[in-house]
Amino acid sequence: MTKQFFDYDNGNFAQAISDNMAMDSGGNLLMRMGSNMAMDMDSGELHIISGWSDDED
Repeated sequence: MTKQFFDYDNGNFAQAISDNMAMDSGGNLLMRMGSNMAMDMDSGELHIISGWSDDED
């Protein structure tokens, strides 16, 4: 099952590539900070996302 979500801050869709990392449609790497928050690895900005579920959730 692929984990996909929407980034409300930049309007891109993203797909998880590991438990804590994802790549959005713009080629940016995102690190999971919580269920609805990810950090852009290039800029360090926090982004609000539609939801990045964890298997433990």
